[in-house]
Amino acid sequence: MNTQAAAPLAAGEFGFDRTDFAFIANTLYEDAGISLPASKANLVYSRLAKRLRALGLENFRDYCALVGSENGVDERAQMIAALTTNVTRFFREPHHFQHLRSKLIEPMAKELRDGRRLRIWSAGCSSGQEPYSIALSILSVLPDARAYDARILATDINPLVLETGRRATYPAEETASLPAELRRSWMESTGTGAMRFDEAPRGLVTFRQLNLMGSWPMKGPFDAVFCRNVVIYFDEKTQMRLLNRMLPLIRPGGYLYLGHSERVIGPAEKLFKIDGTTVYRKIGGSPA
Repeated sequence: MNTQAAAPLAAGEFGFDRTDFAFIANTLYEDAGISLPASKANLVYSRLAKRLRALGLENFRDYCALVGSENGVDERAQMIAALTTNVTRFFREPHHFQHLRSKLIEPMAKELRDGRRLRIWSAGCSSGQEPYSIALSILSVLPDARAYDARILATDINPLVLETGRRATYPAEETASLPAELRRSWMESTGTGAMRFDEAPRGLVTFRQLNLMGSWPMKGPFDAVFCRNVVIYFDEKTQMRLLNRMLPLIRPGGYLYLGHSERVIGPAEKLFKIDGTTVYRKIGGSPA
């Protein structure tokens, strides 16, 4: 017996050792491309302990056996959903939305009124705060945007957070950070301490489940792609593969928005960085 592997990694009610962690980390990498260092053992334990309680299991060894079995397909999806990070808020990294408005939406406003299409993809949209921030940016320039060909695709691997986005309802304290004018114009009180987006922003956003490591049904081209605080969870090889897949979907002159600690690497460096704000503009074709 490997006593090191059997040593508990986290204190708690369920047995959890290095073998369990390795299985979970490998599964997460294979299914979602996310690299999970050993330092995240406590996070894995805390997030999955709820699943063990719900299933009536006594240890992670049995849980891993279930996830790896033919009957564990649904639980495998539940595990991936539990481990994907969903930290988000409205207008997170506000300079990106200021840039979107001044560099893309305002210059395109007349063309949109004349029939041009606008397509924006929020990749890793979590519970909807990012795509609705994009929608509000569009509506602040074009209050009648639904009358034009403007659409936002919002995707995430986690079906639970997508349902939150589709409901478009958020606690009042969370929406309090939005400018009062935007709340008055595009939200309504539910009467239960929450606020809900009205038809105008909801009509601009389509939510779809998508694993970035799987096949992509959309063809583009997109005028802008928001992929913020997503690639940071991938190793360099996976980052390069993802960015190289995204680049052909962005039109020449279109924009890619990354998180504050992320950057374009590899052949996708054909994107030109502007303003020092992790915004990249496509200036070439597909990477070699």
